[in-house]
Amino acid sequence: MHGHLAARLFDEATLRRLTALAELNPDLVVDDFTTPAAERALRETEVIVSCWGCPPLTPAVLDRAPRLRAVVHAAGSVKQHITEACWRRGIQVSSAAWANALPVAEYTVAFVLLSGKEVLRVREDYRARRAAHDWLAACSGAGNYRRTVGIVGASRIGRRVLELLRPHDLDLLLHDPYLPPGEAERLGATAVELDELCSRSDVVSVHAPELPSTRHMLNRERLALMRTGATLINTSRGSLIDQRALTEELVAGRLCAVLDVTEPAVLPPDSPLYDLPNVVLTPHIAGSLGNELHRLAAAAADELERYVTGLPFAHPVTEEEWERSA
Repeated sequence: MHGHLAARLFDEATLRRLTALAELNPDLVVDDFTTPAAERALRETEVIVSCWGCPPLTPAVLDRAPRLRAVVHAAGSVKQHITEACWRRGIQVSSAAWANALPVAEYTVAFVLLSGKEVLRVREDYRARRAAHDWLAACSGAGNYRRTVGIVGASRIGRRVLELLRPHDLDLLLHDPYLPPGEAERLGATAVELDELCSRSDVVSVHAPELPSTRHMLNRERLALMRTGATLINTSRGSLIDQRALTEELVAGRLCAVLDVTEPAVLPPDSPLYDLPNVVLTPHIAGSLGNELHRLAAAAADELERYVTGLPFAHPVTEEEWERSA
């Protein structure tokens, strides 16, 4: 993982658990498998505990790690470092994607509910007026009763969002081409095609993986289907939305947006999205940060304990899931 990350990831209690479970040098944090220290460690390593910044486990790296049997990832996607060679070697892989999904879902649900209350518009109006006003009349179209929310992608995050939204008086729509029949209803939603979801939803929230087939899945035509005043939330990947088309809609004021990811990842300084009153723009913070990192580390320690005691991983990553993951 990144060299600076370990100190933020592992608190003292989790580090004690890890060192009790396995022979571990907490001072050896590797982000380059070609260094002498890394090569010496690889020769003896049975389990790699990884996080963001782990280099790819290429065939050449695996050749230098003859004892490697498992990778426990203390974060979400393993697509950046797990390679096809890992599956050919029969290496077990575990991920804390379930744990990283929790704060993303919480961030999403918070903005779904705030969007229904038209908080962005009212904040700007109140800031401009700085006086008493008939807010009951001004907010006559706001509220979360029987509002329609469309979830794009029944991923871990998408499912958690649906779970958190179910207690509210909302109508939930779900689009996912891989969803088995009846699964949407079990999740408390109605399965619809993407065009219908866009046209019916007051809020559209994107939780699909970044794949060639999902690039610009919300294109100009689908953005145009969205209701005037609707909100688009993206905590997935910026490439899933046509950034230029979305920017035009936002500049025109027809849509609102909550964007934790964009394309490019950091917009140029002159992008209008930084200053638009109908846009919340954040720098990819919906996932785990701060003390939420400790949840990822604890999840990795739980999986290492299962491995040491001969139990299967509670949260394994299969090759099929790896192929379809972000």
